[in-house]
Amino acid sequence: MKILAPSILSADFTNLSQQIRLVEMAGADWIHCDIMDGHFVPNITFGPFIVEAVNRITDLPLDVHLMIESPELFIKDFIDAGADFVTVHFEEVIHLNRVVYQIKELGAKAGVVINPSTPVHSIRDIAEYIDLLLIMTVNPGFGGQTFIPNSVRRIHEAVELREKFRAKFLIEVDGGINNQTIKITSEAGADVFVAGASIFKSENISAATTELKNLISSK
Repeated sequence: MKILAPSILSADFTNLSQQIRLVEMAGADWIHCDIMDGHFVPNITFGPFIVEAVNRITDLPLDVHLMIESPELFIKDFIDAGADFVTVHFEEVIHLNRVVYQIKELGAKAGVVINPSTPVHSIRDIAEYIDLLLIMTVNPGFGGQTFIPNSVRRIHEAVELREKFRAKFLIEVDGGINNQTIKITSEAGADVFVAGASIFKSENISAATTELKNLISSK
């Protein structure tokens, strides 16, 4: 099953409840929450209190992407707020195995994120223990960026690595996902698709969500 995860980073926060309900009714599978601290990436978004609010709005799983320094200090706060999936950056976490276990012990699914310049094979020694591998298809920090073309090759590499180690993680893509790039990333083997601007900045949020969902459901 292919999973569509609209990112509320691009949503209108003055009308967040209605916009989440629109994507939910149009076929979204997860809600993606981008957490930025202004240190690991050059932007600041929101914290656990917004995740908690989103959790009250929807019953969809919450996919929380921590683009923050020392994420291990805040994991419990986000899981307590309602996170079902928590992903941390390979580039930031020194004791990655420990943090993955921390996430799981607190009751959430554990994911690892790799930036565009981080080789996919870097996660080979954690591959068997994670539930999600998030491949950034733009440089993290801002919504609305253009998809990096060599991301397709990286998805293929992730599929090969998963097969080699008989791992079970889902492959997620985030950045520049629209009605063109969602098709090529799906064909390459991605399982989860984060879409922000292509949904929430469109004239018709419901129609945009349905279109993207249909494009991956037909594969």
